[in-house]
Amino acid sequence: MVKSAIAVLEVSGLSVADVRGTGNSAETSAWSTVGAAPLPIRSRIEVVVSDSMVEEVIEAILRSGRTGEPNDGKIFVENIEDALRIRTEERGNDAV
Repeated sequence: MVKSAIAVLEVSGLSVADVRGTGNSAETSAWSTVGAAPLPIRSRIEVVVSDSMVEEVIEAILRSGRTGEPNDGKIFVENIEDALRIRTEERGNDAV
């Protein structure tokens, strides 16, 4: 659902990866006390957009991904210093 909500915004750059990890849920305390507890599989979605689209993408993720239950995930917003498309040598927003 989150991927579809982002796609509607005509965002062209999207990466999805299966990762293992925990956050602030009860699973975290189990991990720290046991040390070898299996980490649950999660999805990590990475999207790079121009500054003008950041809030729109955040809102789309919140609307489509929020269940109100633990493990809804987190959104991290980072600045990208530069981008370079190797094939064409385009830079900045043109490369995104």
